[in-house]
Order: sequence, then C-alpha cells, then structure tokens
Amino acid sequence: MMQSLMFVRLFYRDLKANKKRMTLTLLAVLWGTLSIVLLLAFSEGLKREFKINQAGMGEGIIIIWGGQTTKAYEGLGKGRPIRFYPEDLEEIQKQIPEIEKVGGEYNNWGASITYKKKTVTQRVNGVFPSYETMRAHYAKSGGRFINQIDMEKRRRVVYLGNRMADDLFGNEDPVGKVVTIDNIPFTVVGVMEKKNQMGSYNGPDDNKATIPATTHSAIWGKLRYNNIIVKPHDVNQSEFVKQRIYEVVGKRQKFDPLDKGALSIWDVIEGQKTMDKIMLGLQIFFGIMGCFSLSIAGVGVANIMYAAVKERTTEIGVKMALGAKKRQIMGQFVLEAVLIAAIGGGLGIIIAQLACSIFASIDLNNEVLKWLGKPVISLVIGIVTVSILTVIGLVSGFFPARRAASISPVEALRYE
Repeated sequence: MMQSLMFVRLFYRDLKANKKRMTLTLLAVLWGTLSIVLLLAFSEGLKREFKINQAGMGEGIIIIWGGQTTKAYEGLGKGRPIRFYPEDLEEIQKQIPEIEKVGGEYNNWGASITYKKKTVTQRVNGVFPSYETMRAHYAKSGGRFINQIDMEKRRRVVYLGNRMADDLFGNEDPVGKVVTIDNIPFTVVGVMEKKNQMGSYNGPDDNKATIPATTHSAIWGKLRYNNIIVKPHDVNQSEFVKQRIYEVVGKRQKFDPLDKGALSIWDVIEGQKTMDKIMLGLQIFFGIMGCFSLSIAGVGVANIMYAAVKERTTEIGVKMALGAKKRQIMGQFVLEAVLIAAIGGGLGIIIAQLACSIFASIDLNNEVLKWLGKPVISLVIGIVTVSILTVIGLVSGFFPARRAASISPVEALRYE
C-alpha cells in the first residue's frame, strides 16, 4: 500500500515538474486513442448497416433462372431454352433434403393497379408463402403476407410494397381495401415494412404487388416460373445444393448436369460471405491506421520516460545503494508509462463514446448517410483498444526502464 502511494506521489511530482511535456504526451495518447476508436466504431457501424441492407434481399438464399444449354445431350442439340415448371419444384423438394424451403416466382410487367382514381403501372409477382422469410417480405403491423390457404383457394388477395401503397393510398390504411389489377378486384391483406435493399432483380421490392402464385397462374395463364428461390438448411452446403439442382432438373429436362449454361444462378450466400470478408478487411485496415496514429503517441511516452530517467538519476542511485533491485527500478518506470497510456487512452475512449452517442442521436434523413450507418463501440473494439494501449505503454516504458536499471549506483550518485 505504501509503495503504491509512493508511486502515485512520484508520478504526480513528475507531472508538476513537466506539465507542458506531460500534457502534450497525454494529448498525443488521447488523440491516437480517439482516432483508432472512432475509425473502428464507424467501420463497425458500416458493417452492421451493410448486414441489415443485405438482409433486405433475403439471407441464405439462392436464386435460379432458366438458361440455355451449351452441350448436346442424349440426342438433343445445344441451344435449348430451359424453364422451370411446377414439376421441377416437386422433384427438387423430394430429392434434395438439404433444401429447407423452395418457391417459384411469376412476374407480370406493366400491370395497371388502381385504387379509386389513382393508378400505377408496375410489376405483379405471383409467389409462394415461403417467399415471406426467404425474401424478407415482412408485413407492417395489422397486415400479413400470402399464406397457404390463399394458395390452395386461389384467393384474389394482394400484398403491396410500401412505396406502392403510399402512391395509391397516401395516409389511408390499405389493409382490407380493394384494388383492381388489370380490372380484376383484389383485397389488400398487407403492406411491406420499409426496408433497405442492397441487391435486387426485376426492380426493388417496395414498388411491386404480390399475389399467390396459383392465382397469378390462373389469371394470366402462365405455367412456367420466371425463376425459383431455394434456401438450404446449412449455408455451407450451397455449392452441393446448386450441383444437386443441376442434376435433378437436368434429369427431368434432359440436359447435362455439368452444363453450367443451362441454368443461371445468383448465389446470394456467396455474395454475403464475400461482403463479410470485405468489411472485415476494411476494419483491419482502419485498425492498422489507428495503430500507426497511436504508435506515434507511444514515441512521446518513451521520450518523456527517458527524460524522467535522466532527471531522476541520483534518486535511482540512492535506491540502488539502499538495496533496490533492478526489477523494482524497471517496474516503477514501466508502471508510470502504462499509467500515462491509461490516462490518455481512458480520456480518448470517453470522448469517442460521447461522439458516437451524439452521432447516434442525430436523425439521418440523408439517404447516403443512412447506408453508412451509425458508429458503434462494440466489446471487441474496447478489448482491441485496451490491448493496444497496454502494449504501447509496456513497450514505451520498457526501454527507458531498462536504461534506468542499468545505471551504476556509484555513477548515479555522482551525477548532477
């Protein structure tokens, strides 16, 4: 206890004796800490926002379109178009147990959707109930998505994208109201919750109408799906699932399962993994840049400790003459360096937390800023920052401390 008090008194004495130098050093550590924490916080916020925006497209899914054969197979020539039929979905569900969900999708462009005197010309999709979770079509409170009963009874119900609902209804609640699609009445059962959508095909989800696939087929007479969507149980089996789809559909429609041109695949799973790697690389880059900034502050800590060794040479000689061991001398200077790093770093973290809180409280109406997200100081960022500060404090204090411990007591006592 007495030793700790003595250490604090010595540190306070040095602080008073070298106010300007110590203040500049603490400011350097503070600035370096603030830089690294804010860089990592903004990159963490960006990563989380990207994750949310990716989820707007759907998570863990594979989207597949029919293509054109590029190889002759079983007496059939190349160049044949491949399209999906209900029987293909049945075979996929039956023969590929690794798939959790599968659904077909019809698209009808240029349909007229009318409510009272307002009309929009947009897309009408016919989908399966599984589309809700696969493609993140979650309804606002009070509404719902297409369900299995709608499919079985071919109900004329429609689920609207939020932007389309705003265009048609304004501030009026659309649920339960009747709209006409190409002069055919449909009851609105739900409106999509607003979402950010990083990827899309056939346009954004917020400006389309969605009806049961069976109803769509009955009205517009389509038998072939425009595309299908599958969701594997395990995202790590996406490559296996894709190959099995080539084999199953290839067997039914008679094309070579190795003919990659027969199907066109968008593997959203792989895209999300790639984006996660990019964001991790960005965080590492920001962390390295912050480390460089903090290492400069470490040089300042080392300089002030070297100065302290020089000014306290006689004191060191007295301690060693009275029996102080080298490790005790080294420990004192290392602890002082760590304390400087801790004070400056602690202030930097507090200021960074305040800055992040202020930024998080701002309502971002700018669409670009919304995609960048808000800075977040996570537990990992805190651990990384504290670890770097500890290392810098130890390294900055070690070499001056080793120099102090290597001083000869006789020479130290004669030093003026």
